[in-house]
Amino acid sequence: MHKIFGKKLNVEYYTRAGAYIIPEKEGKIAVVKTPKGYFILGGGYEKDETDEQCIKRECLEEIGYTVEIGEKLCSAEAYVTHPKVKYFHPIQTYYTGKLVEKNIEPIEKDHKLEWLTYEEIDGKMYSKMQNWAIDMFFKVI
Repeated sequence: MHKIFGKKLNVEYYTRAGAYIIPEKEGKIAVVKTPKGYFILGGGYEKDETDEQCIKRECLEEIGYTVEIGEKLCSAEAYVTHPKVKYFHPIQTYYTGKLVEKNIEPIEKDHKLEWLTYEEIDGKMYSKMQNWAIDMFFKVI
């Protein structure tokens, strides 16, 4: 399933594609809390990365964990305004998975790993499309 958020205007957008993982354990999912808010683990591609390479790198950088990537869950894109790039077009692909083990100290010191239930995270993600991805996750498990 793929969903589009926002309305595309007749302007030039900065497009950034990326891959994300929603790890689950005992009815809770792992997310990161930053000073901006809650985010799904993952991020934008670097150079010619695959989804798997991107997710593995981002999880090490954000929380220091290796991961096991499961099935593709869904994808979404948005047309939004952004304080730095003005018109932003993120394209995100979401996967199920598991955190395997903590291997290193995270590089991104302002990212805090949290395990939350659906009720604790529902509607609280920084972006609408990530809220939707979490809704999709809890509909399939």
